[in-house]
Amino acid sequence: MSKIAEVKARQLIDCKCRPMVEVDVITEKGSLGRGSAPTGSSVGMYESFVLRDGDPKEYDGLSVHNAVRNVNEIIAPALIGKEVKDQAGIDRIMIDLDGTPDKRRLGGNAIYSASIAAFRAAAEDEKTPLYEYIAEGPVKSVPIPSFNVINGGRNPGATQAFNEFIVMPYRADSIYEAVEIAVKVFQKLGGVIKKHTGKAPGVGGSYGWIAPSEDPDEVLSLMQEAIDECGYTNKCAFALDCAASEMYDAETKSYYLNGGRISSGEMIGYIKRLTEKWNFVFIEDMLDENDWEGYAAAHKAIDRTLIIADDLTASNRARIERAYNDGSIDGFILKPNQVGTISEALESHRYAKERGLLSITSGRSGGVIGDVVMDMAVGLGIGFIKNGCPRSGERIDKLNFLMRVADLSEGCRMADISDLVRF
Repeated sequence: MSKIAEVKARQLIDCKCRPMVEVDVITEKGSLGRGSAPTGSSVGMYESFVLRDGDPKEYDGLSVHNAVRNVNEIIAPALIGKEVKDQAGIDRIMIDLDGTPDKRRLGGNAIYSASIAAFRAAAEDEKTPLYEYIAEGPVKSVPIPSFNVINGGRNPGATQAFNEFIVMPYRADSIYEAVEIAVKVFQKLGGVIKKHTGKAPGVGGSYGWIAPSEDPDEVLSLMQEAIDECGYTNKCAFALDCAASEMYDAETKSYYLNGGRISSGEMIGYIKRLTEKWNFVFIEDMLDENDWEGYAAAHKAIDRTLIIADDLTASNRARIERAYNDGSIDGFILKPNQVGTISEALESHRYAKERGLLSITSGRSGGVIGDVVMDMAVGLGIGFIKNGCPRSGERIDKLNFLMRVADLSEGCRMADISDLVRF
């Protein structure tokens, strides 16, 4: 048994230079666990609340001193002396201290950072990597990474309705080859876009290439050209994160797509046609985060890809349960900071797994080095994950993590998802 001896928070910055909370938890054995809460660029309305100061004189209102103060003055005294391995108990103390449904009082960023720090401190006390602590022993596989190589959204010259165009080297022979494929295809794609448009492609908000067209079909054609030129035609498939809530108009109940507005049913029909032309492992957030009826209809209509929710479910067990009961999804994106504690995220994963739903861990665009989601992906035995494009330090760190784990874990291979692929 080992108890928490010290809890300390500070303000740092994330990969997009926005302030974030970092927390240290130190046990009475002297073990240090450190955690910080990344923030997405696209944040659903059902995620835990990110508490910011709102002072325009500092980081344009984005500083997090109040959240830091809440850790140091409210959370720390409540956690000191508690058993560090009691993750659920630690998280329950913070949830009760906050007392709001979305962790608004203390800040989801304060609570989640402390939750990660305690999780890591417990593993350090056991002198074991966190992924093995989660798995309760050696791991035998690492997940297949997928790569957001083209960024949609509202960019100069084009509004591409779909947010992330993803390449997945799902038939690579190893994690090492999967990473090499991503690097080569991403670099080749820059030249393919330049040849197509006559100018060098811009860099998007998530560090992929800016979508050169409003037509998703055209974007996918350019990606396929890059894959083919690299010689990886038979090793790669696609995925999409539509982030449809970003393009949804609640007043007209319509979605922006390719220069016009369409209904939920028309969006389902359009995506069904895309899946019949291209090979998609999954399509995420194809409809608005409140379009429960549309998701159920989409799941019935589209059978050649996995239907995955993110904003709809927000890593929240109650919302996952509703989606499961409605027969709306094949899985969900697991972002622990959405729900706000490690134990709540693990409960969501457990509930989904018991019912045959997939959990797909994902970093956030405002990512961090050493993101806990990578330990969770490996420790939970997840088959495939989202990694972002192969550019920028915190994204490369995630890829290096997978290769390092594969090297350090005897008999460890990249996951096989052939039984999940529907094309």
